[in-house]
Amino acid sequence: IMLAIHWLCMLITSFDKKNIWQNSKAFGMIFYIMPLTSLFVSAIMYSIILDAEFNFISLSFVFLGALFTFIGNYLPKCKQNRTIGIKLKWTLASEENWNMTHRFGGKVWVTGGIIITILTFLPLEISFILFIPTVILLVLIPAIYSARYFKAQVMDGRASSSDLKNIFGKNDKITAVFASISVTVILVLCAVLCFTGNIEYKYTDSSFTVKADYYNDLTINYNDITEIEHRENDDRGVRVFGFGSPRLLMGTFENQEFGRYTRYSYAGCSSCVVITVNENKLVLSGIDRNATSDIYNILIEKCN
Repeated sequence: IMLAIHWLCMLITSFDKKNIWQNSKAFGMIFYIMPLTSLFVSAIMYSIILDAEFNFISLSFVFLGALFTFIGNYLPKCKQNRTIGIKLKWTLASEENWNMTHRFGGKVWVTGGIIITILTFLPLEISFILFIPTVILLVLIPAIYSARYFKAQVMDGRASSSDLKNIFGKNDKITAVFASISVTVILVLCAVLCFTGNIEYKYTDSSFTVKADYYNDLTINYNDITEIEHRENDDRGVRVFGFGSPRLLMGTFENQEFGRYTRYSYAGCSSCVVITVNENKLVLSGIDRNATSDIYNILIEKCN
């Protein structure tokens, strides 16, 4: 997926005639961002598989902070174009607005990158709460600055409202249609992932298997289970790796009681079954309280 996105970015960038004179360092962002992200994500995935003991969430904040700082450092070097940088109607209509917005936006993104890196040292719950608003502000602040700067340009006679007309050519309209179709497809897929999917439990004489949509199945031998507990409420903590949606919560989680643990549950069910397997914690649930109680009763019976 990342390779496909990388190719798409390279293709769209190469079609922009204004990039003939583009700064080479600005092109470097397009060349290296996705490959570096791919290497980072792959390293995280293999580390989890190999049970590496370090805080993946904190490392992610460090990587994202460095990424925002890197991009912010090179934003002022971007020359006006339609594919790289802060592409707003005001920046595309005025080269002066483009330059000033990118100088200001670069400072904002570098500052934002530092703030995101600082989130590493805060509790996970607080870090997650602050991260999304920070990213939103990094997008909104340069956009607001650009709009206000263009308004000042119009008042000073350095720009005209008519400059905003016809700034998009035929190729831009084709790109907009393509982007609209792509976004629609992505939104439909996201909706399917968010509101569908099930977790099923298959029991045999020696083991049981958790069969989950959108995530790996898991098989546990009864002989490896040392403790089974039914809880009406539980502390889910933070998902470190796996699949999460308004319907399903699956993968590697972390909370204060268990540390890192594995979870297969429905987001709408507050009750759960906590199983200790070879000193590792596994949390399961059904779609509701009754289904969760059935899981507990069946496992108690099978283990006895």
